[in-house]
Amino acid sequence: MSQDRQHDAANDPARTSWREWLLRSMLVGVWLVLAGRLVFLQMIQGPRLRQQVEKQWAAHEVLPARPGDITDRNGRLLATTVSVRSLFVVPAQIEQRWQFAAQLADALGRDRDQVFQRISAHGDKQFLWMARRLTDEQAAVIRDLDLPRDCFGFRDEFLRVYPQGEIAAQVLGIRDIDGIGRGGLEEHLNEALRGRDGRRSVARDARGHVVEVSERITRPPQHGQTVRLTLDAVIQLHAQRALQKIMQDWKPKSACAIVLEPQTGGVLAMANCPTFDPNHLNNVPDEAWKNHAIASIYEPGSTFKPFIVATAIEQGLIQPDEMFDCEHGEYRMGRRVLHDHHGYGELSVTDILVKSSNIGMAKIGERLTNPGIHATAVKFGFGRKTGIELPGELKGMLRPLRKWNSYSTGSVPMGQEIAVTPLQLISATAGLANGGRQCTPHLVENQRSGIAGPATVIVSQTVDANVADWIVQGPMTEVVRRGTGRNAKSKDYTVFGKTGTAQKPDPQTGAYSNQLHVSSFICGAPAENPQALVLVVVDEPSVGPNHYGGTIAAPAAAQILKKTLEQMREREVELATQPRQFR
Repeated sequence: MSQDRQHDAANDPARTSWREWLLRSMLVGVWLVLAGRLVFLQMIQGPRLRQQVEKQWAAHEVLPARPGDITDRNGRLLATTVSVRSLFVVPAQIEQRWQFAAQLADALGRDRDQVFQRISAHGDKQFLWMARRLTDEQAAVIRDLDLPRDCFGFRDEFLRVYPQGEIAAQVLGIRDIDGIGRGGLEEHLNEALRGRDGRRSVARDARGHVVEVSERITRPPQHGQTVRLTLDAVIQLHAQRALQKIMQDWKPKSACAIVLEPQTGGVLAMANCPTFDPNHLNNVPDEAWKNHAIASIYEPGSTFKPFIVATAIEQGLIQPDEMFDCEHGEYRMGRRVLHDHHGYGELSVTDILVKSSNIGMAKIGERLTNPGIHATAVKFGFGRKTGIELPGELKGMLRPLRKWNSYSTGSVPMGQEIAVTPLQLISATAGLANGGRQCTPHLVENQRSGIAGPATVIVSQTVDANVADWIVQGPMTEVVRRGTGRNAKSKDYTVFGKTGTAQKPDPQTGAYSNQLHVSSFICGAPAENPQALVLVVVDEPSVGPNHYGGTIAAPAAAQILKKTLEQMREREVELATQPRQFR
């Protein structure tokens, strides 16, 4: 009986229809859920997931920009860029890490443990720099090693090289391992020199390996611009050699030299000792990095005197042919007693500069008064930066007028109580040599360079042209002909100049020392139409019977000036003989 009921239930159309409906409903529900999920993934989460997939599959490869060259005014390479190989490893692919690290360390001349620890510390990475900018020999040795080829590779990188070695090292600066300019023009002009990196797309597999490189470059690299300088590598070399001889003969702490075109403000040379070779930066002493021409300040001593005399004459406070009583070497100013190195009686204005009389300058300072002396220093650019295209320039030291006193009236005209950089001093002297027109000193040759440096700007008419010419062709020429600058005389042209021997404060007492000096000499030629100025500054010469600027700095400055004028004449002849289209 029960079997009949079961058979009847199974064949009941109502029950069969209900089961089919339930099954179909379940299938429809499943399809609706799947369709909803599909719509959710496709329409709502689709963009995000697509981005994620593309990020895992596609990547962008940097196309490095080549840093631009730096040349001297004649096109000689001072800094350039070459392509070299750099080694990377894939730590995630390295199975036998110790064996791999040991072979690699031996090839690179490194410690095995350090290489092993570096690889192990980045064990999950697909890329790790191991050695940057290898030599061709090093790269060849590594290629010959029996290492798994999917565990390492090479990439091309740029290497900055300096073909002239030590020449103008502090002026040029360096580029670090990441291609960033550090110091000098490399830093100041970094944006223009470095250029802009490009990009292109690459495809990677699930393990991060590049499987396809797109031919389409999404952004081409913009290589750095070439910069042409006012520097002349030959003149720079002569200046460097002259300083090296000073370092050898007089054993100073440091020395620097600047060569300047007074009509344009173009710097032809800027040399320092000690120095370094930017191609080899291991064990460079700290003092070698400093560009003393712009980053050292000192009391200028007697090299400051021509500016005071020029202003006093221009203002009619003294006359060029006036005589001053120099008190036979001893003169009381209030509570202070001034002395000269030698006792002089009556001296003309010219002879006050020729014999570098401090008493004569103090009396001129009394005529000019403190406000006039201070205004003179400001007018010639002291107490502020020159604006040259170099980082780290100091502005010197010029105290506010309110802090001056009666001592200042006698001290500042003789070059004390004021501190200057060598570049400030030669720039101010260029104002006298250029008929009173002082130009901004600069290193970038604007007309022939792709970099916009400062134009040849007339800063100011510092002094009347007739007065400036008289100072240069009169007293400053006599300084060389028969005064303290006799060691700079030349038989080929008329040299003008001024010596400086400034005492430095004793580190222990703060008083002026009789042993510590800054010896300097500035000169130019020809006096009737100055084409070049040279300044040599020597800090703390430590040997010899005296440390006079005329003894230590003048011979080197005269030698540099001679070589400079010879080089300038040769350049003029060379340019004159070139076809017009190549000038």
